[in-house]
Amino acid sequence: MQHGKYRFIVGFLAAPMAIYALFVIWPFIQSIYYSFTDWTGLSPEFKMVGFKNFERLFSDEIFWKSLQHSLLFVLLLPLVTLGLALFFAFMLNVGGRHRKESAISGVRGSSFYKIAYFFPQVLSIAIVSLLFAFAYNPNSGAINSALQAVGLDSVQPEWLGDPDLALWCVMAVLVWSTVGFFVVLFSAGMASIPKDFYEAALLDGASRVTTFFRITLPLLWDTVQSGWVYMGILALGAESFAVVHIMTVGPGGPDYSTTVLPLLVYQKAFRDGQAAYATTIGVALLVVTLAFAAVVMRLGRRERLEY
Repeated sequence: MQHGKYRFIVGFLAAPMAIYALFVIWPFIQSIYYSFTDWTGLSPEFKMVGFKNFERLFSDEIFWKSLQHSLLFVLLLPLVTLGLALFFAFMLNVGGRHRKESAISGVRGSSFYKIAYFFPQVLSIAIVSLLFAFAYNPNSGAINSALQAVGLDSVQPEWLGDPDLALWCVMAVLVWSTVGFFVVLFSAGMASIPKDFYEAALLDGASRVTTFFRITLPLLWDTVQSGWVYMGILALGAESFAVVHIMTVGPGGPDYSTTVLPLLVYQKAFRDGQAAYATTIGVALLVVTLAFAAVVMRLGRRERLEY
């Protein structure tokens, strides 16, 4: 049975590993290489400049603003999104009234609610951004119109035009568009937890809050941890870039109040023709992403619970 085992394994892994190295590892290596050059992105000729791009990076005020916004995204978005998703999923699966046939049950119509929560995932992030850009319009948007309809004519914020509000408006859109996915994900995990655990806890006098922190969360911890990393990558990557680029003034405004690292990479590479400097910012973004994933995996490490 052991004869030719390693050749068999290598035969199956060779092609996938080659594809992964070509389309994932190699672009990372190229980016790190170009960060030490003065490449414009258009000219076939460039020269090595050493650490000049990194020196410029550390003295770039816009980069530090963008880094601050990205760190705010990666710290708050997973916390708010996963917190809401856990609450909604727990209510849908365990928060219903007691019934004769079962001490634990979800709310009535939970299947419909799951579909409703998941609906934003069906829409493209570009469409979601455009819809909320219209809703945030200070003159004819749905939000200010609703405030005016209930008699709050004096409360008419500029929303995306206000440097103090714009970033929070963008974050609210990201939460709205992603929370449904995690509601469905956590609901699937909660559905696999035996109801006997909850019934035994309730017989012992435990409240719903106690059952959540003592039963649901520990048994769902691996899923929560994976969701935290995934949400952090979305907050540092394509999702934040798309929303900021489509919704905000500039984009990234006003006064760079919503600029995030992925948007800054795009602007430097394709607007300013500074591809080498853009790859330098990309390398910084890679370091931030890896550091975030490592911290989450390290702090979230705990003994695996099985049932």
